[in-house]
Amino acid sequence: MRKKKILALMLALSLVALILAGCGGMQPNNTKNNTPNNVANNEENESPATTEGTYKLGLGVVNSIEKSKDYQPAEGDNLEVLPVGQVDTTMAAVLLDADGKVVDVIIDVAQNRVNFDADFVVTNRDAELKSKKELGPDYGLINASEIGKEWHEQIEALEEWMVGKTLSEITGMKTFERDPSHLHVPDEPDLKSSVTITVEAYLAAVEKAAANAIEVEGAVKLGLGNKSSIAKSKDYVPASGDNAEVLPMAQVDTVIAATAFAADGKVVGTVIDNAQIRVQFDAEGKVTNRDAELKTKKELGPDYGLINASEIGKEWHEQIEALEEWMVGKTVSEITGMKTFERDPSHLHVPDEPDLKSSVTITVEDYLAVVAEAAERAR
Repeated sequence: MRKKKILALMLALSLVALILAGCGGMQPNNTKNNTPNNVANNEENESPATTEGTYKLGLGVVNSIEKSKDYQPAEGDNLEVLPVGQVDTTMAAVLLDADGKVVDVIIDVAQNRVNFDADFVVTNRDAELKSKKELGPDYGLINASEIGKEWHEQIEALEEWMVGKTLSEITGMKTFERDPSHLHVPDEPDLKSSVTITVEAYLAAVEKAAANAIEVEGAVKLGLGNKSSIAKSKDYVPASGDNAEVLPMAQVDTVIAATAFAADGKVVGTVIDNAQIRVQFDAEGKVTNRDAELKTKKELGPDYGLINASEIGKEWHEQIEALEEWMVGKTVSEITGMKTFERDPSHLHVPDEPDLKSSVTITVEDYLAVVAEAAERAR
């Protein structure tokens, strides 16, 4: 009889173990352990991805030219101040779950300067342009940091704080005003020892990303890529003969891609934009458009005006959306291996893919490059 009881008990315990194993085999799609930073670890990568499911992918961009400098000639004890067109483009890639909570977020800033000499001629056209995250320890904030942390360390702490929170919880962050700048730094207990940078632009970029988010299926990694150019900036040229005066202008083009990837590396969704920002100067080297509304090409939408020169009658935002759609389901090598042809006289390339000939005639080099960079940095 005792043997029968023991046997029955063993069978019951085995059944309970099987039931518990079945319950523990799948976790809810919106748990923190399923974020792109918390999938089963391995020796090569300790920041694996989220459980496959339906998420929302967004890109937010905030631009500023307020740190640009007017020309000031030397006077008395005051040294000459040369003009500078500075464009700060803050970008945020965000992945949201079904409850609107942040699964992962990546924030970066392209802080680009166009330097002019006393004749208002650009002096740094060949400069290597890196974002703050790309600069890493070379950015140099640590020298002025009261907590001894570089910018990339602080922004990563801020990103980590945002994970698992809703947009309202993030934008409702407790802050205090830091004199004399009147900008705000975090006043959250979890951030006081890790983040002392001002946060307005970062919160605004995340808010924009959430507002613009698109649905993606099967995302396990999130990446953010960017590339900047100042090649289209203009030197000052005085009027001569029939030639009109050309005023100095700093133009910074920052192309950005927020991209989500499946476990097999294929793109499940991407959002691409271009912040084409100009700082305009008068003939005395004074900035004339400090109060301008600074929109990206996607934010401009039909007001960008490409349709007037488009041979297919499509605006920029329509063409980039067609390109984004074409990328879905493809690997990065398939995307960067796109068939193109050179468009004279610019020597830039446009798509030569059958699926794109009637929908995309914009040049694509930079858009392919930032998606590839997003893949390299995906987590």
